[in-house]
Amino acid sequence: MSETKASTGWHIALWIGQIVLAAIYLMAGFMKVSQPIDGLVASGMAYAGDYPELLTRFVGTMEILGAAGIVLPAATRILPILTPLAAVGFCLIQVLAFGLHTMRGEYGILPINLVLLALALFVAWGRLRKAPITPR
Repeated sequence: MSETKASTGWHIALWIGQIVLAAIYLMAGFMKVSQPIDGLVASGMAYAGDYPELLTRFVGTMEILGAAGIVLPAATRILPILTPLAAVGFCLIQVLAFGLHTMRGEYGILPINLVLLALALFVAWGRLRKAPITPR
């Protein structure tokens, strides 16, 4: 379906989803790359103290890049296919996070993982099938 045939409502809903995902992952990623590991553990990210620091920094960097990728390609219409690919990347992050938190017995966070997974799936599906952005 081309961009002109999709309803404005779909585009608005997808943009809201993209912006919400970008804001959440930008904040989480910035925390992971800028705070000391002890600070992350104290703020509730207990797993950060149990895994190599490089892994935490890598995940944070990927979250920041994903936040840019879910908004900028669609906004500029330069390589807009990167937007649903960023959403798929967020899906992967949430599937892995779900597994991590389940293994650690941190069941309270799982509903948040599921909501973020659902939102990322919605954006990926929407920007691939329902209301794709046409490139320049």
